[in-house]
Amino acid sequence: MRQLVIETATTACSVALFDQGSLLAEHHVDVGRGHAERLIPMIADLPGRGRADEIIVDCGPGSFTGVRVGLAAARGLGLGWGVPVFGFSSLALLAASIERTDEHSLAVAIHGGHGQLFIQRFEHAPMQPVSELASLLPDAAAHALSDDLVVGNAGDDLVALRGFGTAVDIALRASNALRLPLPLRQLPPHPIYGRAPDAKPQK
Repeated sequence: MRQLVIETATTACSVALFDQGSLLAEHHVDVGRGHAERLIPMIADLPGRGRADEIIVDCGPGSFTGVRVGLAAARGLGLGWGVPVFGFSSLALLAASIERTDEHSLAVAIHGGHGQLFIQRFEHAPMQPVSELASLLPDAAAHALSDDLVVGNAGDDLVALRGFGTAVDIALRASNALRLPLPLRQLPPHPIYGRAPDAKPQK
């Protein structure tokens, strides 16, 4: 049983190949932009050209373009290989990436569009969400999160606004995906945008 994990929801382009739950190989590059050009060659450079029995892809929230690139690649490979494709949330992956904490719960906060932050709270053990995903302005996000530990690239901002807590900024890595409980990495492979699209329909 081989699993290919694709992570392109933020500035990183990250892929990992697992065999029976053990990491075979990974490639991780902070590309900023240009996921579409980098992703397929990175997968092809994995053992067996990344061929797997199952594909798991980050559905967001994060970069609209990055999310779409990852999902398109996952769906295309899944169709070509005849294997199932599942999804996971970028915020859940950040929560699961923390090695160890004495905190019962933690908050995840990352920068979204239009000056807003994507936020969500998780219990750590067992790992599960305890609030809905929200996209809020920083002041509202700070008011909504009381957890001492804030994980993600917006953690420093939130801790500063609140005046308390600990911020931990870690990269989203495909190689951490199997730390997610099974229900959180078997989501339908559909985009999790976290907020309404920027484009408005014409009247």
